[in-house]
Amino acid sequence: MSNLHYIFSVLVLLLLLQNPISTQSHTKGIRPGRSEGNGVTTNMTRVQFSEQQFMKWVKFVGGLKHTVFGTAKNKLFPSLTLQVSKNPSKGDFSSIQAAIDSLPFINLVRVVIKVHAGVYTEKVNIPPLKSFITIQGSGADKTIVQWGDTAQTPGPRGQPLGTYGSATFAVNSPYFIAKNITFKNTTPVPAPGAVGKQAVALRISADTAVFQGCKFLGAQDTLYDHLGRHYYKDCYIEGSVDFIFGNALSLFEGCHVHAIAQNTGALTAQGRGSLLEDTGFSFVHCKVTGSGALYLGRAWGPFSRVVFAYTYMDNIIIPKGWYNWGDPNREMTVFYGQYKCTGPGAKFAGRVSWSRELTDEEAKPFISINYIDGSEWIRDIF
Repeated sequence: MSNLHYIFSVLVLLLLLQNPISTQSHTKGIRPGRSEGNGVTTNMTRVQFSEQQFMKWVKFVGGLKHTVFGTAKNKLFPSLTLQVSKNPSKGDFSSIQAAIDSLPFINLVRVVIKVHAGVYTEKVNIPPLKSFITIQGSGADKTIVQWGDTAQTPGPRGQPLGTYGSATFAVNSPYFIAKNITFKNTTPVPAPGAVGKQAVALRISADTAVFQGCKFLGAQDTLYDHLGRHYYKDCYIEGSVDFIFGNALSLFEGCHVHAIAQNTGALTAQGRGSLLEDTGFSFVHCKVTGSGALYLGRAWGPFSRVVFAYTYMDNIIIPKGWYNWGDPNREMTVFYGQYKCTGPGAKFAGRVSWSRELTDEEAKPFISINYIDGSEWIRDIF
């Protein structure tokens, strides 16, 4: 990005911040300042003011690339292909982690790791400097990598792993691709109110990742969509509470999201913590099914942002749709929207007043790969 582009982006953000929303203190996250000068007028309600400020942001994000990311330069032509098989005579390695460990400390070429059919019971970690790795299974129903850690599982030093460390498969390097494989955390659905039962199937903590035809299976906190720009295409994601969570900028296209909540569950917990963070989840042409009573999302971050567009919703969706995480102040700063969704659970009439049915203009920045700058690094993958 040019310096001029960067300076202009910052100036636009500063203009948005000139009239901050007046609220009480947040119990978590960043507390907005009090409005002064041209803030909320006597003829404008707080909701109207919030709407005005958000539309400024919509126009901003629709006209510029994402300011926190540089131009992404993917490498798609394989320079090396490795085979992983449960049968030692058919593969170079018998575990996925062994194949990853065989790569140089700093990897700068596209490496395809083909994982033959089988259940691989192992905990996998891709370090930060091993970029450009592709994990390619033999079909999501045939190739499964699984483990069973939870947040309370003791780590190597005896301390609990925490949610971050509970992941069966952890990706910390950019330009990762996964195709036709299942990531599973075998921990069963916890009892309501259970503590320390967060159990991540996959954590992605790096920029520019693509998942195609993959399955993510777990219960509480299945998919930790932690940081970076991510694209999920034709994937299946299953869980109970907050089972897609994190603070990434991600597009889910053509995905099937399935709840296995025993009572009340939540599909998303998006963690955007500041007006300056350019993150959020967008679900386009997806399907939401399952059991229990399901919130579309909970406001984990005070500026949490989630959009559902052209998505079918089964009758498991709680009519209110969204939960404020027990903090009414977040109702003024989150952005939760629907656009042309269908199904018995998509009725907007019962939604909380602080969510919105998007107009064409509001929805446009969220419903194509441009939302994640995908034309730079996705277009030649498929």
